[in-house]
Amino acid sequence: MDSAPHDEQFRLLDEKLEHALTRLAQSRPFAKATHQGPLLELAARMMSKPGGIERLYQLAPKMDDAGLFLGTDWDHPSMLLPNLVRHTLEVGDKTTIVLDCLSQLRLLAVVNDAHHHQGTTAEQARHFLTQVLALNLNQLIGGGDEALRVRLGALGEAVGEHFRFILEQIGFDQILGNLVDEIWRILAQRPIQVAHVKAMVTQIAIALNQGISDSGENRLGAERLISALFGPTQGCLDDPGIDAYVARLETMDHQGLQQEAYGFARAMHDVGLVSDYHVIYLRWLITQGHTQLIPDALGLSSTGLDALRSFQDLVHRLILDAIHPQTAQCVYGLALLLERGILYSQPIAPGLWRQIGLQLSERTEGIIGQVFGDQLPARVHLLAGVISLLGQPLGVGQGNNPTCQSVRAISMWSYNDPDYLLHLIAQAARFDSIQMHFEGQTLNSIELMTGLELPPLDTDPVSLILVPALDLIYKEMGRLCAERGEDPHRWINPEFHGWWVGREFKIAVDVATGKVKDYETFIGQFYASYHPLYNGNQPLIHPQPAGVAITDSGARFVGWHAITLIRIALDQEGVMRVYFFNPNNDSGQNWGNGVIVSTQGHGERFGEASLPFPQLLSRLYVFHDDPGGPMVRTEAVVPTEELEATRRMALESWAADR
Repeated sequence: MDSAPHDEQFRLLDEKLEHALTRLAQSRPFAKATHQGPLLELAARMMSKPGGIERLYQLAPKMDDAGLFLGTDWDHPSMLLPNLVRHTLEVGDKTTIVLDCLSQLRLLAVVNDAHHHQGTTAEQARHFLTQVLALNLNQLIGGGDEALRVRLGALGEAVGEHFRFILEQIGFDQILGNLVDEIWRILAQRPIQVAHVKAMVTQIAIALNQGISDSGENRLGAERLISALFGPTQGCLDDPGIDAYVARLETMDHQGLQQEAYGFARAMHDVGLVSDYHVIYLRWLITQGHTQLIPDALGLSSTGLDALRSFQDLVHRLILDAIHPQTAQCVYGLALLLERGILYSQPIAPGLWRQIGLQLSERTEGIIGQVFGDQLPARVHLLAGVISLLGQPLGVGQGNNPTCQSVRAISMWSYNDPDYLLHLIAQAARFDSIQMHFEGQTLNSIELMTGLELPPLDTDPVSLILVPALDLIYKEMGRLCAERGEDPHRWINPEFHGWWVGREFKIAVDVATGKVKDYETFIGQFYASYHPLYNGNQPLIHPQPAGVAITDSGARFVGWHAITLIRIALDQEGVMRVYFFNPNNDSGQNWGNGVIVSTQGHGERFGEASLPFPQLLSRLYVFHDDPGGPMVRTEAVVPTEELEATRRMALESWAADR
């Protein structure tokens, strides 16, 4: 692609920025406010351009001297509080966010001795930026939570680039501990997409190798992450390189090879990351005829071992076709796929054989190549993505795209109906279209396209090809029932997701007015349908779609969001919790007023989020139920104070003005 037009756009924007900066510098103090707005608008556009953050950093001293911050809270940087940066991202408008970013770039120039601001030393500026990075690690790791994604929109990616630019300048030494903790928190959720985590671990490794003298638990946690990627076994402990490692394998006896297998499996399951050496080892085992060590290298239990033995040819073919250093993470997906035992479901093995030999459309190959590169054929990336998704149904995420409905459906099918998912993937990859039905009417995604549909470029290979088609189908279903005067999810969810979705539909708001209606009945019905103490101890058999009102850390309403109810159970402390799937890449979120979504430490399985039953219900606004409610009747009555506490939590958050 010719980059000249983009270079010309950048140059013209830069000229406008310089001109606006000159006008601001030449204006009188009382007129500064008039010229600050246009400059901030141009700076916002520059932030989103490749190389734009660096250019703004170069201009930041001039902006400071010209009076950009005059009359604002940022005019005295020594009085700024690092914890308010996060608050600005959550509640500030675009202009305020851009101003805050420019202030940070100004302080970075102070750190680098490229600018001087009276009353602020380089040490103070460095400390402030270090604290800002530590308090906004989600921007470095996963692009922010749901509330921030909704708020920032297109500016979100630029803000992430802004923080990464500062991080490169500041270095890891001051924030290593917080960064390591955040990486472990993300990995505890076992996401399919870990490229950003691997990049951060790599940078930590470089930083430590350069002599950063951090010690104690922080360094230990960092070294565990680094070891899992670059030296998980005795044979590759010194990160010798692929060729050297293969040469070492060829000289090992059986006991040495066995220890390598145990080491790889232990590191993979402990950390959730797969080393490139693990890939080389698995492929070497097959080519050299040491396949008896594959179960140990995957860390399989008796369930996974039986599945592997029953489908040995298929598993070996999946390893040889799909698993390469560029797709290393799907080794973990393969291990979990075998542990799930889904290969014993009759359609799955034939479906995977079809996927192995599937001829992709030219469009599919182009999209996958655009996102994942051309080092490997597109079908290899897609096959690796299929393996990961079937092994980790709760590891798929929506990235920075507002596609929670489609991603939830992909996860639910992988969890509950994997052969149907394989069918849809084959359709989309081969024919650039999928077919679904809505109340007897056939919907074909390709017929619903109104123009060039841009794929989500920050997600896994399966979502890359399925989400655009699913979004079109979902929107058409919404159009077909838009005039019915009720929430369209009443009809969409059963048709879109599957037969197991409850046909009774409960909603806490009036669709026409958006006001809460009959809320006491709503929460009572959820208790009677889902709480084991009040539904005859009936477990949740099939995952159920539900809708929550997302709130930010101040308990303010952000928007409606799709989740999947997975199970309800007591945690180790005897608290009844709802375990659910959140399509966000990061499910650990603060919904305000003490409602903090947990992803580990309260009985969560990998990929699950959880909240105590009343807290989750306080944010719920839609759920499905079987006709007539529970199959078993119970005389137990929900305590009035528990119902009232749930109601109060809702009225003090998303329902405050409803």
